[in-house]
Amino acid sequence: MSPTVQATPLLTVHERLGATMTEFAGWRMPLRYGSETAEHNAVRTNAALFDLSHMGEIVVTGPGAGAALDYAVCGWPSQLSVGRARYTMLCAPDGGILDDLIIYRQAAERFLVVANAANASVVLSELTSRCADGAVVTDESEITGLISIQGPNGCGFLSTLTDLPVASLPYYAGTYGTVAGRDAWIARTGYTGEDGFEIFCAPDDCEPVWEALAASAPGGLPAAGLAARDTLRLEAGMPLYGNELGPDVTPYEAGLGRVVRLDKPGDFVGRAALAARAAEGPRRTLIGLLARSRRVPRHGFAVLSDAGDQVGVVTSGAPSPTLGVPIAMAYVSGDSGGPFGIDVRGKTEPAEVTGLPFYDRRK
Repeated sequence: MSPTVQATPLLTVHERLGATMTEFAGWRMPLRYGSETAEHNAVRTNAALFDLSHMGEIVVTGPGAGAALDYAVCGWPSQLSVGRARYTMLCAPDGGILDDLIIYRQAAERFLVVANAANASVVLSELTSRCADGAVVTDESEITGLISIQGPNGCGFLSTLTDLPVASLPYYAGTYGTVAGRDAWIARTGYTGEDGFEIFCAPDDCEPVWEALAASAPGGLPAAGLAARDTLRLEAGMPLYGNELGPDVTPYEAGLGRVVRLDKPGDFVGRAALAARAAEGPRRTLIGLLARSRRVPRHGFAVLSDAGDQVGVVTSGAPSPTLGVPIAMAYVSGDSGGPFGIDVRGKTEPAEVTGLPFYDRRK
């Protein structure tokens, strides 16, 4: 580990659980605790806990907070009701994605912006420069811990530790309350494709909240690491910054043009470029691929046409514990219709195009 790597408030818990630790976005994080497949399956069938305290939490407050965020991001945060959340993106003037975000409206003049750990400093800098008078941007990352309970039974376990009616909390909504007697912001959001909750609390409260959640299930609730989180989000067709998203990609290429609110009044950073891209159509398309062999496509592998020409690149790939076959997301050029192959270490493996997501809990 680098000597400058940061530790989350739950480091001692991870070490006690025997986690394999790795450096991720400048943080010391649990990769897995044992079997990443077992951790993945626990989320799909029951529930598991994730430490997400490496994420960035930036607060925008003041009478002009909503208008400031409307200008800063491609969504329409000022239209959020108090207690609701929205997935959106921070774009550069040319339309490229600087980060994907979740914004919660915690009060009339208070918005919580959650950024990816690797991009937290960029998001803070951009919001600070883009938000005008009447809005104050504050980095609350160091005073905020984040625990996630994900899985179909997670709501039931969480409900035993809070007096809030979490079962009736809508998806992409949040509220202030307590968990295990500790003050928290509790949101029904996640990055796994399952029902789940994210619990924002003070760093000193993370361990007692974690331990209470772990003890809330018969036999104990398992922990899950970054490896399981990645296969879960891949099955759910959720993009990852640095893979499916980046400064060379607009929301339209990623199949997320819905987050761009060209119908909102006033200007916002990237509006002209995004409007032009919307008019011309995407230059490449994000697709899902099911491998027809057991060989796993990985990030950076070439996607080949039937004639053997490269027409795209794999952005994420892994064995799917739920589907039982390797899966991948890939960008292919706009006029490529398949069939496709994937160059897996010099050998072309056939792949079947499928719709995203690969897994949908509602079906």
